[in-house]
Amino acid sequence: MQDKKDKFQELLEVMNLLREKCPWDKVQTNESLRTLTIEETYELSEAILKNDDKLISKELGDLLLHIVFYSRIGEEKGSFDIGTVMQQLIDKLIYRHPHIFAEVEVANKREVEENWEKLKLKEKDGNKSVLSGVPSSLPAMIKAYRMQDKARGVGFDWDEKNQVWDKVAEELEELKQEIATGDMDKIEDEFGDVFFSLINAARLYNINPEDALERTNRKFLDRFSLMEQETIKKGLDLKKMNLDELNFYWDKAKEELKKEGK
Repeated sequence: MQDKKDKFQELLEVMNLLREKCPWDKVQTNESLRTLTIEETYELSEAILKNDDKLISKELGDLLLHIVFYSRIGEEKGSFDIGTVMQQLIDKLIYRHPHIFAEVEVANKREVEENWEKLKLKEKDGNKSVLSGVPSSLPAMIKAYRMQDKARGVGFDWDEKNQVWDKVAEELEELKQEIATGDMDKIEDEFGDVFFSLINAARLYNINPEDALERTNRKFLDRFSLMEQETIKKGLDLKKMNLDELNFYWDKAKEELKKEGK
């Protein structure tokens, strides 16, 4: 434990030195770091998807750097420091886990999540919406998933998960009807409803839709890239091939990757 504390103290000292002496570090602001922080978060996400522990460790370090950096800026402004950040986190974790630190009893993971959302509502000063904790800047799919999950935390959910498929079918039928009218605004609206219902279905079956779609993205990338390589070897041009020819090489790439476990 002491070694970890010493390492953290060393990190803070390195950050202080950089802030004082490095021409780049000393001019950074919260605003200038923001996009870099987003980039680092996505890099961590990619490392997690790759299940690469060594890379995850590296990317966590990059993200920790940003936390320390923002805290140093806050200290310079007299607003907060890294101690404030950690104490707020400690207080929140203890408060939101009464089944560990108090006398509350829970039966399962779902009850823990429901208690978490109820306690969050108590913390809000006059803002009682359970959805207010979902950042508006989140990508749409992640935002939909988080809103649905938070609504579930206060009991707004299907009684049985298979009931969601009726909703998916209903939204899909409404989309088809609007496509027949040709009204692009209504078609877009109905596409959104279809996506939202599918995201809800994924949540109910314990599938993270963002992870599932990224898995398909990577699968498509691998297959298409292999198909390109095969056709280039044969001197073929994808743009000049008909659908049957494209499907032949697509299926061939699919089978090759299956053999590799992809």
